[in-house]
Amino acid sequence: MEHWLEKSIFYEIYPQSFYDSNGDGIGDIPGITSKLDYIKELGCNALWLNPCYLSPFGDAGYDVADYCQVAPRYGTNNDLTRLFEEAHKREMHVILDLVPGHTSIEHPWFKESCKAEPNEYSGRYIWSDSIWTDVAGYGNITGSLRGLYQRNGNVATNFFSSQPALNYGFANPTEPWQSAVNSPEALATRQAMKDAMHFWLSKGCDGFRVDMAGSLVKNDTDSTETIKLWQDIRAFLDKDFPDAVLVSEWGEPDKSLIGGFHMDFLLHFGPSHYLDLFRCEHPYFSREGKGDAFPFVETYTRNYNLTNKKGMICIPSGNHDMQRIRKYLDCQELKLVYAFLMSMPGVPFIYYGDETGMRHLELDSVEGGYDRTGARTPMQWDNGKNYGFSDAPADKLYIQQDLQEDAPVVSAAMADQNSLWHEIQKLAGIRRNYPALCASGEIEFIYCEPSKYPLVYLRSDGDCKILIALNPSSAEACCPCPYNMGEVIYALGKDITIENGMLHISGESAAFIIC
Repeated sequence: MEHWLEKSIFYEIYPQSFYDSNGDGIGDIPGITSKLDYIKELGCNALWLNPCYLSPFGDAGYDVADYCQVAPRYGTNNDLTRLFEEAHKREMHVILDLVPGHTSIEHPWFKESCKAEPNEYSGRYIWSDSIWTDVAGYGNITGSLRGLYQRNGNVATNFFSSQPALNYGFANPTEPWQSAVNSPEALATRQAMKDAMHFWLSKGCDGFRVDMAGSLVKNDTDSTETIKLWQDIRAFLDKDFPDAVLVSEWGEPDKSLIGGFHMDFLLHFGPSHYLDLFRCEHPYFSREGKGDAFPFVETYTRNYNLTNKKGMICIPSGNHDMQRIRKYLDCQELKLVYAFLMSMPGVPFIYYGDETGMRHLELDSVEGGYDRTGARTPMQWDNGKNYGFSDAPADKLYIQQDLQEDAPVVSAAMADQNSLWHEIQKLAGIRRNYPALCASGEIEFIYCEPSKYPLVYLRSDGDCKILIALNPSSAEACCPCPYNMGEVIYALGKDITIENGMLHISGESAAFIIC
């Protein structure tokens, strides 16, 4: 039986910024539920919700205070269960954001661990055995808190000081205070995370996108113990929830897929060259034609081969951690971007608002967003009050909206048959109709040379073969091509021909051709 991921297209939702159903200026879960039909009409049949758990929101919800309780500003646990149910009625799936690497300093586990008297939670976090012994610098620990609590010792943090690191053990303990991976305290942490996953899966959740998935075990230079940890969690899921999906924020698919994840995200940091495509001084998908896709293709191909050509590498339009793609490319250029995203292996992820070309705003930090804040602004639904996001006074909105007169809105995009919105909708339908274009269809790059256009690759599934030709540059481009011209199932821009072993494609054009 085909896995539901095969034909999935995800829509990422930042809960506080999607739709406010009760007029308090903050998006909520009932608001998301009310927009499921919109998401499905766009062509997406799966949702990824950023953290919606109880939190003091020092890092926009990635500082969890209770893994099993919805934050009151978003609604209730029943509201989230209803979202699962309503999505399933529409043959849609919902995955939640799991944050296993750290909690908030407000989490009851942490408060107990700070006590001088040993207790059940003393080993839940990574503490040194003396206030004079720092934990920062060991393995991949970057920070610590000291002198704030009754307990004699320093505690490790994951980047923000409000996020103490949970203890999954050290691959190679070198100090008395470092737990082994199979120690009782490390295993207790692992079980606590399994319990949280079980809680939501039993209520209808379809899986998790896992934050910082490769960072749990400390001092694990080759990720061996981290892979084993996730294999153990995968075995737990396979027993009770075999269809539950795991998507990793790891950036090393050769490791994450072995660990039991279905998919791995291409990250905007690290060695993927993802930014070369869409977010740099000269993006490959800009019409100026000064970009270079070769480093990306070279890295992608290496990772693809390392995963035995499973192809489950996700390429998102954007996410809550990076500047909006519209900052670098206009809506016409973005049509070529989506022709690429919708024709690559793995599962496409569309960040809310990217389908209309929402802009990146330069704003002061809100809830730990800093330079990411401008990508987290409220959805712009129509030209009414607060662009249809909320009935609250404008100064009560979670984050300021785009104040320009030509701010892109959903209603206008849906009314314009030539809009980016409709191009995405068209591409989503084409993708699902051809197995070669879906998640596990194979890919072979036919032409990609340093600083050259076009980009040409072949997707295949059995006898079904589809040639993808993309030329984001404004200038006509050509390249050698071993295939003949066949039926064109998708075209954007102007002419494309294949004659005498050469492919010619007009500027700012794309074509999907059955071979």
